[in-house]
Amino acid sequence: MSNEILYILLPDYAAHEAVYLTEAIASDEFAMKENPKYVNRVVAPTLEPVRSIGGFRTMPDYSFDTIPDDYAAVVLIGGYGWSTPVAERVVSIVRHAVESGHIVGAICNGASFLAKHGFLNSVRHTGNGLEQLKLWGGDNYVNADGYIHAQAVSDRKIVTANGSATLEFARELLQLLENDTPERIEMYYQFNKQGLCALLPG
Repeated sequence: MSNEILYILLPDYAAHEAVYLTEAIASDEFAMKENPKYVNRVVAPTLEPVRSIGGFRTMPDYSFDTIPDDYAAVVLIGGYGWSTPVAERVVSIVRHAVESGHIVGAICNGASFLAKHGFLNSVRHTGNGLEQLKLWGGDNYVNADGYIHAQAVSDRKIVTANGSATLEFARELLQLLENDTPERIEMYYQFNKQGLCALLPG
């Protein structure tokens, strides 16, 4: 299995929602990893730079037409693009990932997109509130009982989170990927959640 983690970025993506996960994949508390277990890769509709909500432009590694068949995980980063027509091209990407047994992560509107296309109907999940999942999902979303009012939820290789849960989203995916020991993943989570001053009082 490839060690690439594919991040789906649509125009007007929420850059902060990828920060904790990508950082933990590529570095430790000291420096960049010399031999990381996984490699971060960006996927966008085309190979042209994709713009974030805040104005950053990111150069994709793959387009929707060149995305590889094998990878460790596919991660849908939230933003405003998930309600636009270009997002429909991601349906086949997610379907392939689910059917192939790959890990799928979706945060914020990315989770709502999964609801819209029925991908949350057999797993416990969360998102930007049950009402948004129902609104986006319509008749295709039939698993309201599987909704959990939590920051992030992992079930059967699908991780979902609301838009304020960047850190919790990262923790669930890092654990599922076995990116490090559970103890080190928890240490990374607590350090960023509580802050240096709380953990190392003066």
